[in-house]
Formats: sequence, C-alpha cells, structure tokens
Amino acid sequence: MRKKVIAGNWKMNKTLIESQELVSKIINGLGKDSKCDVVVCPPFTSLGEVYSLIKDTPVKLGAQNMHYEESGAYTGEISADMLKSVGCEYVILGHSERRAIFEESDETINKKIKAAIGKKLKVIFCVGELLDQREEGITMNVILNQVTKGLNGISSENMSEIIIAYEPVWAIGTGKTATPRQAQEVHLFIRKLIEEKYSSPIAEKLIIQYGGSVKPDNARELLAQKDIDGALVGGACLIADSFLGILASA
Repeated sequence: MRKKVIAGNWKMNKTLIESQELVSKIINGLGKDSKCDVVVCPPFTSLGEVYSLIKDTPVKLGAQNMHYEESGAYTGEISADMLKSVGCEYVILGHSERRAIFEESDETINKKIKAAIGKKLKVIFCVGELLDQREEGITMNVILNQVTKGLNGISSENMSEIIIAYEPVWAIGTGKTATPRQAQEVHLFIRKLIEEKYSSPIAEKLIIQYGGSVKPDNARELLAQKDIDGALVGGACLIADSFLGILASA
C-alpha cells in the first residue's frame, strides 16, 4: 500500500519568526511518530531555520521552486545545491501559480524536474486544468499534455523520485473543491498515463496527491479514494491546528 504524503505549501507567507512558531506547533502536535509522510515548504527566507527545528522529527523540508541551472547570473533565483545545503529533500515544481503568474512553460518545468532529480531532490510535480478547460470538457487533454511534456526524458529509474500533484486550478484558494469522484477520476487517469508511459509497477508505486482547498473537513473523504495518495495543502497549512487536522485524516 502506498504511504500518504501530506505537503504544506506556505507560498509567500510567514516571516522568519512566524515560520518558527508555525513549525513548532506542527511538531508538537504531530509527536515523534506519523503514519504519513509530512513535508513543509516555507518561503526561502525560512528554510534554514525551519530545518533546524524539524531535523530530528518526522517532518521533512521542501522548497516552493528552483532554477534549472546550477549557478550563474540569475538574479533572484535559487539552485538545487542551495536548497540541499539548508536541508531540503523536496521541491515543488510546475505549480499553477508559477505557470500562470510567472509564465513558466512545460519545457521550463521539465528542465527543472531534470535538474532537481540530478541533485537527488524529490519532486512534487504539479498539474491541473483551468475552470474554462474543465467546463469545455478538456481536462484530460490538459493533464495528458502537462504530464507528457513535464516528464519528457525522465527515465523509469527516476520516477521513484517524483510525486505528481493534481491541482484543479479552479479549486486553489477559491474555497471550491473537486468532489472526491472528480478528483479520483483524474488521479486514475494520471496513473494509467504513467502505466502506459512506463510500466504497471511504476504506476502502482507512484504517489499522486490532490491539491485544491483541502481542509480538515473534506480531507478524509478525499484521501479515502483509491488513487489519492496524499495532499498538497495551501491555505489550510498556514494554521497549525488545521494542518494537523488534515494529517490526522491521513
């Protein structure tokens, strides 16, 4: 059975002190043992300090983005080596906000995935459709395109380092949530895509998270679906009790 993976994407929230307070509450509420894998993804400014608080706990550290080059004249960017140097084990790539606001292409995301894997970072690779795409009935075409281009050139051996997070863009920060049936349908489609591209054993082992207004009151039903293996949590991860409630559901 696949172990659930719950990741909190803090986005552009929390100062250094606020980050310390939040992660301390999460650690205290979680205890020494957890039945699911837990990842927190603070802003870059808090990564080092958060790692110092979680390094002897079940909680793992992730980053929200990275550049595909190792170093160079890329003002404001951060590399995989930099992330690893402060304790990161995971990195979120292809988030809808990176695609929409910062105009990241599938090709750019693919370069980032390859760079992250090359540096032994686990990737949380985000895919998802816009509201108008859902209403047009082309959700699966969008997912097929994003998965195929994002994983272009990724070997079977490297798939063990990748988590796919399905995030319907229309459900991120809107309070709307895909129904468990809608989410399960897309998760199953993704798993079948991976089976066709790689193999049945690889598809069976693949962790596929759901993201999009996940909260304590809907987490249990979503996580009970056969092909939903965790959650990429946004707003609800910024309050310790709320995040802990989702972890309890997992």
